[in-house]
Amino acid sequence: MNTDFLKELGIEGTNSGAYAGKWMPTSGSWLESRSPASGDLIASIRQATPAEYDICVSAAQAAFLRWREVPAPRRGEIVRQIGERLRQHKDALGRLVTLEMGKILQEGWGEVQEAIDIADFAVGQSRMLYGLSMHSERPQHAMREQWHPLGTVGVITAFNFPVAVWAWNAMLAYICGDACVWKPSSSTPLCAIATTNIVRPVLEAEGFGALATLVIGEPEQIGELMCDDARMPLISFTGSSHVGRGVAARVARRFGRTILELGGNNAIIVAEDADLDLALPAILFGAVGTAGQRCTSTRRVIVHESLASEVERRLLRSYGGIRIGDPSDPKTLCGPLINARAMENMDKALAQARSEGGEVLCGGERAALSGPLKGGHFVKPAVVRMPAQSAAVHQETFAPVVYLMRYREFDEAIAMHNAVPQGLSSSIFTLNMRQAERFLAASGSDCGIANVNIGTSGAEIGGAFGGEKETGGGRESGSDAWKVYMRRQTNTVNYSRELPLAQGIQFG
Repeated sequence: MNTDFLKELGIEGTNSGAYAGKWMPTSGSWLESRSPASGDLIASIRQATPAEYDICVSAAQAAFLRWREVPAPRRGEIVRQIGERLRQHKDALGRLVTLEMGKILQEGWGEVQEAIDIADFAVGQSRMLYGLSMHSERPQHAMREQWHPLGTVGVITAFNFPVAVWAWNAMLAYICGDACVWKPSSSTPLCAIATTNIVRPVLEAEGFGALATLVIGEPEQIGELMCDDARMPLISFTGSSHVGRGVAARVARRFGRTILELGGNNAIIVAEDADLDLALPAILFGAVGTAGQRCTSTRRVIVHESLASEVERRLLRSYGGIRIGDPSDPKTLCGPLINARAMENMDKALAQARSEGGEVLCGGERAALSGPLKGGHFVKPAVVRMPAQSAAVHQETFAPVVYLMRYREFDEAIAMHNAVPQGLSSSIFTLNMRQAERFLAASGSDCGIANVNIGTSGAEIGGAFGGEKETGGGRESGSDAWKVYMRRQTNTVNYSRELPLAQGIQFG
Protein backbone atom coordinates (compact mmCIF):
# COMPACT_ATOMS: atom_id res chain seq x y z
CA MET A 1 0.00 0.00 0.00
CA ASN A 2 1.37 3.40 -0.98
CA THR A 3 1.70 5.54 2.16
CA ASP A 4 2.58 8.89 0.60
CA PHE A 5 -0.60 10.28 2.18
CA LEU A 6 1.07 10.11 5.61
CA LYS A 7 3.26 13.05 4.68
CA GLU A 8 0.17 15.06 3.64
CA LEU A 9 -1.29 14.41 7.10
CA GLY A 10 1.87 15.40 8.98
CA ILE A 11 2.60 11.87 10.21
CA GLU A 12 6.29 11.21 10.75
CA GLY A 13 8.31 8.27 12.00
CA THR A 14 8.08 9.64 15.54
CA ASN A 15 5.36 11.97 16.75
CA SER A 16 4.41 14.01 19.78
CA GLY A 17 1.41 12.82 21.78
CA ALA A 18 0.24 16.24 22.95
CA TYR A 19 -1.18 19.28 21.18
CA ALA A 20 -2.52 22.34 23.04
CA GLY A 21 -2.41 25.18 20.55
CA LYS A 22 0.97 23.88 19.43
CA TRP A 23 2.65 20.49 19.40
CA MET A 24 4.41 19.98 22.71
CA PRO A 25 7.49 17.95 23.55
CA THR A 26 6.36 14.85 25.45
CA SER A 27 8.35 12.62 27.76
CA GLY A 28 6.14 9.58 28.44
CA SER A 29 6.58 6.04 27.18
CA TRP A 30 6.59 5.20 23.47
CA LEU A 31 3.46 3.90 21.76
CA GLU A 32 3.74 2.01 18.48
CA SER A 33 0.98 2.15 15.87
CA ARG A 34 0.88 -1.01 13.77
CA SER A 35 -1.33 -1.97 10.86
CA PRO A 36 -3.83 -4.68 11.87
CA ALA A 37 -3.69 -5.97 8.29
CA SER A 38 0.04 -6.66 8.25
CA GLY A 39 1.45 -6.07 11.71
CA ASP A 40 3.90 -3.58 10.23
CA LEU A 41 4.96 -0.53 12.22
CA ILE A 42 3.46 2.68 10.81
CA ALA A 43 4.89 5.22 13.26
CA SER A 44 5.68 5.77 16.94
CA ILE A 45 4.23 8.31 19.38
CA ARG A 46 5.86 9.70 22.50
CA GLN A 47 3.00 9.72 25.00
CA ALA A 48 2.14 12.52 27.41
CA THR A 49 2.79 12.31 31.14
CA PRO A 50 0.30 13.45 33.81
CA ALA A 51 2.19 16.75 34.14
CA GLU A 52 1.98 17.33 30.39
CA TYR A 53 -1.70 16.41 30.49
CA ASP A 54 -2.24 19.13 33.09
CA ILE A 55 -0.58 21.72 30.84
CA CYS A 56 -2.84 20.67 27.98
CA VAL A 57 -6.06 20.94 29.97
CA SER A 58 -5.05 24.33 31.33
CA ALA A 59 -4.49 25.56 27.78
CA ALA A 60 -7.89 24.24 26.68
CA GLN A 61 -9.59 25.90 29.64
CA ALA A 62 -7.93 29.23 28.87
CA ALA A 63 -9.09 28.97 25.25
CA PHE A 64 -12.64 28.21 26.40
CA LEU A 65 -12.81 31.34 28.55
CA ARG A 66 -12.16 33.44 25.44
CA TRP A 67 -14.09 31.28 22.96
CA ARG A 68 -17.36 31.51 24.91
CA GLU A 69 -17.40 35.28 24.20
CA VAL A 70 -17.30 34.75 20.42
CA PRO A 71 -20.81 35.04 18.90
CA ALA A 72 -22.23 31.64 18.00
CA PRO A 73 -22.65 32.40 14.25
CA ARG A 74 -18.97 33.36 14.14
CA ARG A 75 -18.12 30.09 15.86
CA GLY A 76 -20.16 28.38 13.16
CA GLU A 77 -18.16 30.09 10.43
CA ILE A 78 -14.94 28.70 11.90
CA VAL A 79 -16.47 25.22 12.01
CA ARG A 80 -17.43 25.68 8.36
CA GLN A 81 -13.76 26.24 7.57
CA ILE A 82 -12.87 23.10 9.51
CA GLY A 83 -15.35 21.18 7.37
CA GLU A 84 -13.68 22.50 4.23
CA ARG A 85 -10.28 21.36 5.48
CA LEU A 86 -11.69 17.89 6.09
CA ARG A 87 -13.05 17.86 2.54
CA GLN A 88 -9.64 18.76 1.16
CA HIS A 89 -7.98 15.89 2.99
CA LYS A 90 -10.79 13.31 2.86
CA ASP A 91 -8.91 10.89 0.65
CA ALA A 92 -5.72 10.91 2.71
CA LEU A 93 -7.47 10.73 6.09
CA GLY A 94 -9.76 7.93 4.88
CA ARG A 95 -6.71 5.97 3.74
CA LEU A 96 -5.12 6.43 7.16
CA VAL A 97 -8.26 5.10 8.86
CA THR A 98 -7.98 2.04 6.60
CA LEU A 99 -4.28 1.61 7.30
CA GLU A 100 -4.38 2.06 11.07
CA MET A 101 -7.83 0.73 11.99
CA GLY A 102 -8.38 -1.82 9.21
CA LYS A 103 -11.70 -0.67 7.73
CA ILE A 104 -12.12 -1.23 4.03
CA LEU A 105 -11.39 1.90 2.04
CA GLN A 106 -15.04 2.72 1.31
CA GLU A 107 -15.72 2.75 5.04
CA GLY A 108 -12.59 4.80 5.72
CA TRP A 109 -13.76 7.49 3.33
CA GLY A 110 -17.29 7.17 4.72
CA GLU A 111 -16.05 7.88 8.23
CA VAL A 112 -14.37 11.11 7.14
CA GLN A 113 -17.57 12.04 5.31
CA GLU A 114 -19.40 11.69 8.64
CA ALA A 115 -17.02 14.25 10.12
CA ILE A 116 -17.70 16.57 7.19
CA ASP A 117 -21.46 16.07 7.52
CA ILE A 118 -21.53 16.90 11.22
CA ALA A 119 -19.48 20.03 10.55
CA ASP A 120 -22.11 21.10 8.02
CA PHE A 121 -24.88 20.29 10.51
CA ALA A 122 -23.13 22.28 13.24
CA VAL A 123 -22.77 25.36 11.02
CA GLY A 124 -26.53 25.57 10.65
CA GLN A 125 -27.07 24.77 14.31
CA SER A 126 -24.85 27.69 15.31
CA ARG A 127 -27.72 30.03 14.35
CA MET A 128 -30.35 27.88 16.06
CA LEU A 129 -29.28 27.55 19.71
CA TYR A 130 -32.84 28.33 20.67
CA GLY A 131 -34.20 29.00 24.12
CA LEU A 132 -37.84 29.52 25.14
CA SER A 133 -40.11 32.40 26.05
CA MET A 134 -42.61 31.57 28.82
CA HIS A 135 -45.51 33.37 30.47
CA SER A 136 -45.04 34.41 34.08
CA GLU A 137 -47.80 34.01 36.66
CA ARG A 138 -46.87 37.45 38.02
CA PRO A 139 -48.00 40.69 36.34
CA GLN A 140 -45.39 42.67 34.39
CA HIS A 141 -42.85 39.88 34.60
CA ALA A 142 -41.16 38.08 31.71
CA MET A 143 -39.69 34.58 31.78
CA ARG A 144 -37.30 33.00 29.33
CA GLU A 145 -34.84 30.16 29.06
CA GLN A 146 -31.46 30.45 27.38
CA TRP A 147 -28.41 28.30 26.79
CA HIS A 148 -24.79 29.16 27.61
CA PRO A 149 -21.48 27.42 26.83
CA LEU A 150 -20.71 24.63 29.28
CA GLY A 151 -16.91 24.50 29.45
CA THR A 152 -14.12 22.18 28.37
CA VAL A 153 -15.41 18.83 27.10
CA GLY A 154 -13.37 15.64 27.51
CA VAL A 155 -13.75 13.29 24.55
CA ILE A 156 -12.56 9.68 24.94
CA THR A 157 -12.95 7.74 21.69
CA ALA A 158 -12.69 4.08 20.67
CA PHE A 159 -10.62 2.51 17.90
CA ASN A 160 -13.51 1.58 15.61
CA PHE A 161 -14.46 5.16 14.69
CA PRO A 162 -11.18 7.00 15.21
CA VAL A 163 -12.28 10.23 13.47
CA ALA A 164 -16.07 10.48 13.28
CA VAL A 165 -16.91 10.18 16.98
CA TRP A 166 -14.51 12.98 17.89
CA ALA A 167 -16.13 15.12 15.18
CA TRP A 168 -19.65 14.34 16.45
CA ASN A 169 -18.61 15.83 19.78
CA ALA A 170 -16.18 18.54 18.75
CA MET A 171 -18.18 20.21 15.98
CA LEU A 172 -21.20 20.65 18.26
CA ALA A 173 -19.04 21.58 21.26
CA TYR A 174 -17.32 24.30 19.21
CA ILE A 175 -20.51 25.99 18.01
CA CYS A 176 -21.85 25.79 21.58
CA GLY A 177 -18.79 27.71 22.79
CA ASP A 178 -16.81 24.86 24.36
CA ALA A 179 -13.24 23.60 24.08
CA CYS A 180 -12.32 19.91 23.68
CA VAL A 181 -9.64 17.67 25.16
CA TRP A 182 -9.36 14.48 23.10
CA LYS A 183 -7.95 11.19 24.35
CA PRO A 184 -8.06 8.75 21.43
CA SER A 185 -7.75 4.98 21.53
CA SER A 186 -4.18 3.73 21.86
CA SER A 187 -4.92 1.49 18.86
CA THR A 188 -5.51 4.46 16.53
CA PRO A 189 -3.40 7.41 17.72
CA LEU A 190 -2.24 8.43 14.24
CA CYS A 191 -5.80 9.10 13.10
CA ALA A 192 -6.11 11.57 15.98
CA ILE A 193 -2.80 13.24 15.18
CA ALA A 194 -3.73 13.55 11.51
CA THR A 195 -7.19 14.95 12.29
CA THR A 196 -5.65 17.49 14.65
CA ASN A 197 -3.17 18.51 11.95
CA ILE A 198 -6.06 19.06 9.53
CA VAL A 199 -8.17 21.27 11.81
CA ARG A 200 -5.49 23.15 13.74
CA PRO A 201 -4.52 25.69 11.01
CA VAL A 202 -8.10 27.02 11.04
CA LEU A 203 -8.17 27.37 14.83
CA GLU A 204 -4.60 28.66 15.13
CA ALA A 205 -5.34 31.41 12.62
CA GLU A 206 -8.05 32.65 14.98
CA GLY A 207 -5.88 32.29 18.09
CA PHE A 208 -7.84 29.30 19.37
CA GLY A 209 -5.64 26.30 18.60
CA ALA A 210 -6.09 24.83 22.09
CA LEU A 211 -9.79 24.26 21.40
CA ALA A 212 -8.57 21.08 19.67
CA THR A 213 -6.34 19.86 22.50
CA LEU A 214 -5.08 16.31 22.05
CA VAL A 215 -3.55 14.08 24.75
CA ILE A 216 -2.24 10.61 23.88
CA GLY A 217 -1.16 8.72 26.96
CA GLU A 218 -1.47 5.55 29.00
CA PRO A 219 -5.21 4.71 28.69
CA GLU A 220 -6.05 4.13 32.34
CA GLN A 221 -3.80 6.90 33.59
CA ILE A 222 -5.04 9.69 31.30
CA GLY A 223 -8.60 8.40 31.27
CA GLU A 224 -8.79 8.46 35.07
CA LEU A 225 -7.30 11.94 35.19
CA MET A 226 -9.98 13.16 32.82
CA CYS A 227 -12.80 11.51 34.75
CA ASP A 228 -11.64 13.15 37.97
CA ASP A 229 -10.82 16.57 36.47
CA ALA A 230 -13.30 19.23 37.63
CA ARG A 231 -12.14 21.48 34.79
CA MET A 232 -14.14 19.26 32.43
CA PRO A 233 -17.86 19.43 33.29
CA LEU A 234 -18.66 16.89 30.56
CA ILE A 235 -16.95 13.63 29.59
CA SER A 236 -18.02 11.90 26.39
CA PHE A 237 -16.93 8.26 26.49
CA THR A 238 -17.21 5.67 23.75
CA GLY A 239 -16.25 2.10 24.66
CA SER A 240 -17.41 -1.02 26.44
CA SER A 241 -20.25 -1.13 28.95
CA HIS A 242 -17.83 -2.49 31.55
CA VAL A 243 -15.46 0.47 31.31
CA GLY A 244 -18.34 2.92 30.84
CA ARG A 245 -19.82 1.90 34.16
CA GLY A 246 -16.61 2.97 35.86
CA VAL A 247 -16.44 6.23 33.90
CA ALA A 248 -20.00 7.11 34.89
CA ALA A 249 -19.30 6.48 38.59
CA ARG A 250 -16.08 8.52 38.68
CA VAL A 251 -17.52 11.51 36.84
CA ALA A 252 -20.73 11.42 38.89
CA ARG A 253 -18.72 11.61 42.12
CA ARG A 254 -17.74 15.16 41.19
CA PHE A 255 -21.22 15.96 39.79
CA GLY A 256 -19.96 16.00 36.22
CA ARG A 257 -22.00 15.02 33.18
CA THR A 258 -21.36 12.08 30.88
CA ILE A 259 -22.30 11.07 27.36
CA LEU A 260 -21.97 7.29 27.32
CA GLU A 261 -21.90 5.41 24.00
CA LEU A 262 -21.33 1.84 25.10
CA GLY A 263 -22.06 -1.71 23.94
CA GLY A 264 -24.52 -2.81 21.29
CA ASN A 265 -26.08 -6.21 20.68
CA ASN A 266 -28.21 -5.31 17.72
CA ALA A 267 -30.90 -7.46 16.15
CA ILE A 268 -32.84 -7.60 12.91
CA ILE A 269 -36.29 -9.17 12.94
CA VAL A 270 -37.14 -10.77 9.60
CA ALA A 271 -40.93 -11.08 9.52
CA GLU A 272 -42.85 -13.64 7.47
CA ASP A 273 -43.62 -11.04 4.77
CA ALA A 274 -40.13 -9.53 4.63
CA ASP A 275 -38.59 -8.52 1.31
CA LEU A 276 -35.55 -10.77 1.42
CA ASP A 277 -33.89 -8.88 -1.43
CA LEU A 278 -33.64 -5.98 1.03
CA ALA A 279 -33.09 -7.95 4.21
CA LEU A 280 -30.15 -10.11 3.12
CA PRO A 281 -27.83 -7.28 2.01
CA ALA A 282 -28.66 -5.43 5.23
CA ILE A 283 -27.75 -8.47 7.32
CA LEU A 284 -24.54 -8.97 5.35
CA PHE A 285 -23.32 -5.39 5.73
CA GLY A 286 -24.46 -5.19 9.33
CA ALA A 287 -22.67 -8.37 10.34
CA VAL A 288 -19.56 -8.17 8.17
CA GLY A 289 -18.98 -4.42 7.72
CA THR A 290 -15.93 -3.18 9.67
CA ALA A 291 -15.32 -6.89 10.39
CA GLY A 292 -18.16 -6.77 12.93
CA GLN A 293 -16.43 -4.05 14.95
CA ARG A 294 -19.15 -1.41 14.92
CA CYS A 295 -21.26 -0.74 17.98
CA THR A 296 -24.21 -0.95 15.55
CA SER A 297 -23.07 -4.23 13.94
CA THR A 298 -25.80 -6.83 13.50
CA ARG A 299 -25.24 -9.54 16.12
CA ARG A 300 -28.61 -11.32 16.05
CA VAL A 301 -31.11 -12.15 13.30
CA ILE A 302 -34.54 -13.23 14.54
CA VAL A 303 -36.30 -14.93 11.62
CA HIS A 304 -39.86 -16.12 11.27
CA GLU A 305 -39.83 -19.91 11.09
CA SER A 306 -41.43 -19.91 7.63
CA LEU A 307 -38.40 -18.08 6.18
CA ALA A 308 -35.62 -19.45 8.35
CA SER A 309 -34.35 -22.07 5.90
CA GLU A 310 -34.41 -19.66 2.96
CA VAL A 311 -32.60 -16.95 4.93
CA GLU A 312 -29.93 -19.45 5.98
CA ARG A 313 -29.49 -20.69 2.41
CA ARG A 314 -29.13 -17.19 0.95
CA LEU A 315 -26.91 -15.96 3.74
CA LEU A 316 -24.50 -18.89 3.45
CA ARG A 317 -24.28 -18.35 -0.30
CA SER A 318 -23.46 -14.67 0.28
CA TYR A 319 -20.87 -15.48 2.92
CA GLY A 320 -19.18 -17.81 0.48
CA GLY A 321 -18.42 -14.82 -1.74
CA ILE A 322 -16.98 -12.52 0.92
CA ARG A 323 -13.49 -11.43 -0.05
CA ILE A 324 -11.25 -11.18 3.02
CA GLY A 325 -7.95 -9.35 2.77
CA ASP A 326 -6.19 -6.05 2.23
CA PRO A 327 -8.66 -3.35 3.36
CA SER A 328 -7.15 -0.89 0.87
CA ASP A 329 -8.09 -3.18 -2.04
CA PRO A 330 -11.44 -2.00 -3.50
CA LYS A 331 -12.53 -5.64 -3.95
CA THR A 332 -12.16 -6.49 -0.26
CA LEU A 333 -15.36 -6.69 1.82
CA CYS A 334 -13.92 -7.79 5.16
CA GLY A 335 -10.67 -6.46 6.60
CA PRO A 336 -8.84 -7.49 9.78
CA LEU A 337 -9.80 -7.40 13.41
CA ILE A 338 -7.99 -4.72 15.38
CA ASN A 339 -5.64 -7.06 17.29
CA ALA A 340 -4.93 -10.60 18.42
CA ARG A 341 -7.07 -10.22 21.54
CA ALA A 342 -10.12 -9.54 19.35
CA MET A 343 -9.45 -12.82 17.55
CA GLU A 344 -9.23 -14.66 20.87
CA ASN A 345 -12.53 -13.13 22.02
CA MET A 346 -14.19 -14.37 18.85
CA ASP A 347 -12.86 -17.88 19.49
CA LYS A 348 -14.23 -17.80 23.05
CA ALA A 349 -17.65 -16.58 21.88
CA LEU A 350 -17.94 -19.38 19.34
CA ALA A 351 -16.83 -21.97 21.87
CA GLN A 352 -19.51 -20.75 24.27
CA ALA A 353 -22.12 -20.80 21.50
CA ARG A 354 -21.28 -24.43 20.69
CA SER A 355 -21.46 -25.38 24.37
CA GLU A 356 -24.98 -23.91 24.54
CA GLY A 357 -26.32 -25.83 21.55
CA GLY A 358 -25.29 -23.51 18.76
CA GLU A 359 -24.28 -24.81 15.35
CA VAL A 360 -21.63 -22.88 13.40
CA LEU A 361 -22.93 -22.99 9.83
CA CYS A 362 -19.89 -21.31 8.31
CA GLY A 363 -16.76 -19.38 9.23
CA GLY A 364 -15.21 -18.74 12.61
CA GLU A 365 -11.70 -19.88 11.80
CA ARG A 366 -8.61 -17.77 11.14
CA ALA A 367 -8.16 -16.62 7.57
CA ALA A 368 -4.58 -17.50 6.70
CA LEU A 369 -3.27 -14.95 4.21
CA SER A 370 0.16 -14.88 2.61
CA GLY A 371 2.69 -12.27 1.62
CA PRO A 372 2.54 -8.84 3.30
CA LEU A 373 -0.71 -9.79 5.05
CA LYS A 374 0.70 -12.88 6.73
CA GLY A 375 0.90 -11.10 10.09
CA GLY A 376 -2.62 -9.64 9.91
CA HIS A 377 -5.55 -10.34 12.24
CA PHE A 378 -7.93 -11.91 9.74
CA VAL A 379 -10.88 -14.20 10.49
CA LYS A 380 -13.66 -15.74 8.45
CA PRO A 381 -17.08 -14.22 9.34
CA ALA A 382 -19.26 -16.73 11.16
CA VAL A 383 -22.96 -17.59 10.94
CA VAL A 384 -24.30 -19.52 13.93
CA ARG A 385 -27.70 -21.17 14.25
CA MET A 386 -28.61 -20.58 17.87
CA PRO A 387 -31.39 -21.44 20.32
CA ALA A 388 -33.07 -18.30 21.61
CA GLN A 389 -32.54 -19.14 25.26
CA SER A 390 -28.76 -18.97 25.55
CA ALA A 391 -26.29 -16.76 27.36
CA ALA A 392 -24.04 -16.31 24.32
CA VAL A 393 -26.56 -14.22 22.39
CA HIS A 394 -26.84 -11.80 25.31
CA GLN A 395 -23.18 -10.84 25.04
CA GLU A 396 -21.55 -8.44 22.62
CA THR A 397 -18.61 -9.87 20.69
CA PHE A 398 -16.69 -7.28 18.68
CA ALA A 399 -16.16 -9.59 15.70
CA PRO A 400 -18.08 -10.82 12.62
CA VAL A 401 -20.33 -13.33 14.39
CA VAL A 402 -24.07 -13.33 13.72
CA TYR A 403 -26.57 -15.57 15.52
CA LEU A 404 -29.66 -16.84 13.68
CA MET A 405 -32.73 -17.56 15.81
CA ARG A 406 -36.31 -18.53 14.90
CA TYR A 407 -39.66 -17.28 16.12
CA ARG A 408 -43.29 -18.18 15.53
CA GLU A 409 -45.38 -15.31 16.96
CA PHE A 410 -44.56 -11.60 16.69
CA ASP A 411 -44.76 -11.06 20.46
CA GLU A 412 -42.15 -13.80 20.82
CA ALA A 413 -39.85 -11.96 18.39
CA ILE A 414 -40.18 -8.70 20.33
CA ALA A 415 -39.45 -10.49 23.61
CA MET A 416 -36.34 -12.16 22.12
CA HIS A 417 -35.24 -8.84 20.67
CA ASN A 418 -35.51 -6.97 23.99
CA ALA A 419 -34.11 -9.74 26.20
CA VAL A 420 -30.48 -8.56 25.97
CA PRO A 421 -28.97 -5.97 28.35
CA GLN A 422 -27.85 -3.64 25.54
CA GLY A 423 -30.19 -1.28 23.68
CA LEU A 424 -28.49 0.55 20.84
CA SER A 425 -29.77 -0.21 17.32
CA SER A 426 -32.56 -2.41 15.98
CA SER A 427 -34.39 -3.19 12.77
CA ILE A 428 -37.36 -5.02 11.36
CA PHE A 429 -37.98 -6.12 7.78
CA THR A 430 -41.70 -6.31 7.10
CA LEU A 431 -44.29 -5.04 4.63
CA ASN A 432 -46.99 -5.17 7.32
CA MET A 433 -47.77 -1.67 8.56
CA ARG A 434 -49.16 -2.93 11.84
CA GLN A 435 -46.02 -4.92 12.65
CA ALA A 436 -43.78 -2.03 11.62
CA GLU A 437 -45.62 0.46 13.80
CA ARG A 438 -45.76 -2.00 16.70
CA PHE A 439 -41.99 -2.37 16.45
CA LEU A 440 -41.60 1.43 16.71
CA ALA A 441 -44.14 1.79 19.53
CA ALA A 442 -43.45 1.94 23.27
CA SER A 443 -44.16 -1.79 23.52
CA GLY A 444 -41.82 -2.61 20.63
CA SER A 445 -38.05 -2.14 20.31
CA ASP A 446 -36.42 -0.86 23.50
CA CYS A 447 -33.43 0.56 21.61
CA GLY A 448 -32.37 4.13 21.00
CA ILE A 449 -32.46 3.46 17.24
CA ALA A 450 -35.26 1.49 15.60
CA ASN A 451 -35.44 1.06 11.81
CA VAL A 452 -37.89 -0.41 9.34
CA ASN A 453 -36.62 -2.09 6.17
CA ILE A 454 -33.04 -0.91 6.64
CA GLY A 455 -30.31 -2.52 8.71
CA THR A 456 -28.92 -1.75 12.15
CA SER A 457 -25.66 -0.25 10.93
CA GLY A 458 -25.01 3.08 9.25
CA ALA A 459 -26.71 5.96 11.09
CA GLU A 460 -27.08 9.39 9.52
CA ILE A 461 -25.89 12.43 11.47
CA GLY A 462 -29.28 14.18 11.35
CA GLY A 463 -30.75 12.04 14.12
CA ALA A 464 -29.50 11.73 17.68
CA PHE A 465 -27.26 8.67 18.02
CA GLY A 466 -27.24 6.52 21.15
CA GLY A 467 -29.00 3.79 23.06
CA GLU A 468 -30.61 2.65 26.29
CA LYS A 469 -29.90 0.16 29.08
CA GLU A 470 -26.22 -0.88 29.14
CA THR A 471 -25.59 1.19 26.02
CA GLY A 472 -25.50 4.11 28.45
CA GLY A 473 -28.30 6.48 27.47
CA GLY A 474 -26.04 9.04 25.76
CA ARG A 475 -26.95 10.96 22.63
CA GLU A 476 -24.57 12.50 20.12
CA SER A 477 -24.72 14.00 16.63
CA GLY A 478 -28.06 15.36 15.37
CA SER A 479 -31.50 16.39 16.59
CA ASP A 480 -31.13 18.38 19.84
CA ALA A 481 -27.99 16.59 21.04
CA TRP A 482 -26.30 20.03 21.10
CA LYS A 483 -28.05 20.81 24.38
CA VAL A 484 -25.82 18.52 26.43
CA TYR A 485 -22.82 20.71 25.51
CA MET A 486 -24.49 23.77 27.05
CA ARG A 487 -25.93 24.81 30.39
CA ARG A 488 -29.55 25.86 30.69
CA GLN A 489 -30.46 29.10 32.43
CA THR A 490 -33.96 30.28 33.36
CA ASN A 491 -34.40 34.07 33.56
CA THR A 492 -37.19 36.08 35.16
CA VAL A 493 -37.34 39.84 34.60
CA ASN A 494 -39.54 42.12 36.70
CA TYR A 495 -40.37 45.34 34.84
CA SER A 496 -43.06 46.48 37.30
CA ARG A 497 -42.85 48.72 40.37
CA GLU A 498 -44.02 45.93 42.65
CA LEU A 499 -42.35 42.82 44.06
CA PRO A 500 -44.98 40.06 44.00
CA LEU A 501 -43.81 36.61 45.09
CA ALA A 502 -44.51 33.41 43.18
CA GLN A 503 -47.44 31.24 44.27
CA GLY A 504 -49.09 34.34 45.71
CA ILE A 505 -47.03 34.19 48.92
CA GLN A 506 -47.43 37.22 51.25
CA PHE A 507 -44.35 37.97 53.32
CA GLY A 508 -43.82 40.85 55.76
